[in-house]
Amino acid sequence: MQREAPHDQGTILVVDDNPGTLGLLTEALEREGFTVLVAVRGEGALASVQQVRPDLVLMDARMPDIDGFETCRRLKRMVGAATIPVVFMTGLTDTEHVIRGLEVGGVDYVTKPIVLEEVLARIRVHIAGARLVASAHAAMDAAGHALFAADREGRLRWATPAANRLLALLGPTDPSLLSEPVRTLLRRSPHPSFGEILALPLPDAAAEGSRVLEIGLVGQLGPDETVLRAVLVQESREETRLREHFQVTPREAEVLLWLARGKTNCDIAEILGLSPRTVKKHLERAYAKLGVENRASAVGLTLRALTPR
Repeated sequence: MQREAPHDQGTILVVDDNPGTLGLLTEALEREGFTVLVAVRGEGALASVQQVRPDLVLMDARMPDIDGFETCRRLKRMVGAATIPVVFMTGLTDTEHVIRGLEVGGVDYVTKPIVLEEVLARIRVHIAGARLVASAHAAMDAAGHALFAADREGRLRWATPAANRLLALLGPTDPSLLSEPVRTLLRRSPHPSFGEILALPLPDAAAEGSRVLEIGLVGQLGPDETVLRAVLVQESREETRLREHFQVTPREAEVLLWLARGKTNCDIAEILGLSPRTVKKHLERAYAKLGVENRASAVGLTLRALTPR
């Protein structure tokens, strides 16, 4: 009895300039329940990914114009494509070619002539892994965590949907490359200071204040993968004045403002939904930037900064 093909197994983009290989793989993958997209050139593959996000890419290493390695490199720089698994198909079994494929973002390789059972097994494993990552990103997004990761040069590795939306507010730039202030932070030697926050004013400032995108360092996933968090902050005019005058973060400006209004650390913690310990840390950093050592001095400088001249 013939086995019924499973449905909704995912979408595979097959990139190869050999019609025989394309036909063989298309027939086998569709029989297993996959939706198959095809491209015979690297440029066509990149255009296809811009229209439809595949679950996996089977990429021939040797192609005219741009080869599979360069195609993979460009694909990984596209927004939303960094986590797409790329499996190389090649007759090049030398170690240097295997390493090159991994260096440009490939997750695996299979050798030609193709063994269908092996290819299908590898596809299932890598799609399952990619879906776990996607589920984790979706869960973080649902929980309100706008997280993203970048390499030391500021190239975006991955981002939750919420982080992608916030990063897009910075304006029309290369979507795969973070803004220069963030790149500077990531390039610091020997390691960035985790917990540090960058405040990036958005270009569409409002009359009653301004919107600021806070970028904070969260942790290190690997030797060249730093996780960051994005938070959109709506500032009042007073908070904007304090941030610009003292070069503090939006959160530090907010804490200083409540401090100047006579609130205790516990009061500020309750108002802002923070712990008293976190409020204390924000104040300690603010004191250092203001060049003061105590609460009274900080309040005095804050009130003077807020007084119209």
